[in-house]
Amino acid sequence: MPKNTVTREINKTANAVIDAQCSECKRSTKHLVLASVNIDGENWFGENSVQYWAEYQVIMCQGCEITGFRSSSRNSEDWDFIDLENVEYNETLNLYPARDGRSPLKDVYLLPGNVQRIYEETIKAINNNQPVLVGIGLRAIVETVCKDKSSPGANLVQRIDGLVSQGSLSPEGAKILHKIRTLGNDAAHEVKPHSEDQLGVALDVCEHLLQDVYVLPQHAARAFT
Repeated sequence: MPKNTVTREINKTANAVIDAQCSECKRSTKHLVLASVNIDGENWFGENSVQYWAEYQVIMCQGCEITGFRSSSRNSEDWDFIDLENVEYNETLNLYPARDGRSPLKDVYLLPGNVQRIYEETIKAINNNQPVLVGIGLRAIVETVCKDKSSPGANLVQRIDGLVSQGSLSPEGAKILHKIRTLGNDAAHEVKPHSEDQLGVALDVCEHLLQDVYVLPQHAARAFT
């Protein structure tokens, strides 16, 4: 039986200029390829084989000079028929950081380190279409804020209500956070994905919480000292 084969070529496309969506410019711009790895391979299964081609690139926007990562891949099993003599292999393209989606709060650096970390991980999850992880992340944001503010209570239900007694949260806000808590429980314990609209609204609420508890007080302290 033929052996599986793989070849790698370093910097085959280095210094090339390509079009790519820029996460900072929010549009397609010219990017310089700083480094690249091209992989060609063939895996055999009995008398049949599957060929695959992949390219990994570190790219830099020629406008804002922000760097990112681009990968593209194709394989001989995923193609569209063109005519009797030609097929077109479908390409899977990924850019990191994610180019489309939600941006973190402008003043995210004002959040405590542990709150900022779980918040930014939740943003990445929603931008990468990982609804179960988003649900878990939303609950973790609420729980981390309660812990950071030393909200009293033996469980998250009581701690959310504790934010109200502290004056950090309104009663109406607490009702919404309880819904987010339930949403997170479903994601964590039942692996239940929620809709994009539900997760988007829930993240809006969490961001308002972060603004009210951390961001606005710091701006106010600076403005009125």
